[in-house]
Amino acid sequence: MMAAFQEISIFGKAGSPNSGKSDSSESAGTSPLCPQCGSTKLWRDGLRYSPFGDRIQRWLCRNCGFRFSDPDDVQRAWSTFESVERIHTKSLKVSSERPSNRQICAGVAKNLDAEQKNIEVPRRSEDIKGNLIEFAWKMQQNGYNTETIRGYGSCLRGLVARGANLADPESVKTSLAKEQKWGQNRRRNVINAYTLFLRFNEATWTKPKCKVTRKFPFIPTEQELDALIAGSHKKNAAFAQVLKETAMRSGEAKRLQWTDIDREKRIVTLNEPEKGSNPRMWKVSAALMEMLNALPRTSEQVFPGSLKSMKGTFLDTRKRLAETLQNPRLLRISFHTFRHWKATTLYHQTKDPYYVQHFLGHKKLTSTEIYINIEHTLFEAGANDEFTVKVAEKPEEIKALLEIGFEYVLQKDNLIFLRKRR
Repeated sequence: MMAAFQEISIFGKAGSPNSGKSDSSESAGTSPLCPQCGSTKLWRDGLRYSPFGDRIQRWLCRNCGFRFSDPDDVQRAWSTFESVERIHTKSLKVSSERPSNRQICAGVAKNLDAEQKNIEVPRRSEDIKGNLIEFAWKMQQNGYNTETIRGYGSCLRGLVARGANLADPESVKTSLAKEQKWGQNRRRNVINAYTLFLRFNEATWTKPKCKVTRKFPFIPTEQELDALIAGSHKKNAAFAQVLKETAMRSGEAKRLQWTDIDREKRIVTLNEPEKGSNPRMWKVSAALMEMLNALPRTSEQVFPGSLKSMKGTFLDTRKRLAETLQNPRLLRISFHTFRHWKATTLYHQTKDPYYVQHFLGHKKLTSTEIYINIEHTLFEAGANDEFTVKVAEKPEEIKALLEIGFEYVLQKDNLIFLRKRR
């Protein structure tokens, strides 16, 4: 279980460096080995900061594309974090009662009328780390998948980094109210993660309101997707091509194993879908099969390593190609954009929402209907608008459609396209 969290740091997004903390020169000596492939060919990939300002060097492996934090810097930051205790002061009105080695921020010291004041600082790191590991373990015991565990852990670490006390729901609400950079989707995920954290600890809270407005996704052109695939190294290129042809979620594609691929029949099978979706099978192109066959088989998984490192490499490729091709639209493409593009394109080709629903694995048609609106807007009216188009795979389906007036149009792979004039 711990292996799934070794790349996740307790320290959230970068803070402000403090004087007297570790500086980048402390990690400027010999570079560490890549924990993914053991290579020494590394690039420095920026800095991160702990809540107390400790600098943490990030590394990018030139061999496998894996990103990781310098272990020496992480240990140094943990040592700083572990030295912080909860501080209790006595009356602030009598100077002799204040220990000389304690400091109080001027903004906090103003207008203090109470005789007793507690200054809240982050709890000891072993308590926080232990609580988060126990939470992850309980999620695993209750059948949550790895990506959900990682995501919820990230949400709780984000709260801790912003000063929230996970034992105090009011403190969490305050942190949520002050955080303005989180979007509504992120805020909802944080609320859901903390609700589950409380439930595992037999506690409850009154959740703050969070309304997520559904937005239309960005739909690129096929040429833009192909440009990103062509500009990626072979592992990410094959991964993106899988997403393009199957509309799998990135987490689903990441879990593919070689036993899920039938090379002779060119069939890819998904038996471990995400978000309660149905399992699916696809007939893929010969080009994709060649790309998969070119990958090294060093693991049971088709795409070994972490999804986070693959996303990071994809973002670098995306930025480079956007500058080279002078096309800023590429910066709006993510792994999930391939799924949106495939769904929209497939509905345009078939005008059959039930087939698109089946292709995507949606449990409900309402999840698929958004692509109908997108298709109507993006594609101009043409000759196909005069027909209703259906797609069939099995002989009995073809027979039933022919009996009600549909005509054969063409066959692509194992799909039969039929149409009937409206």
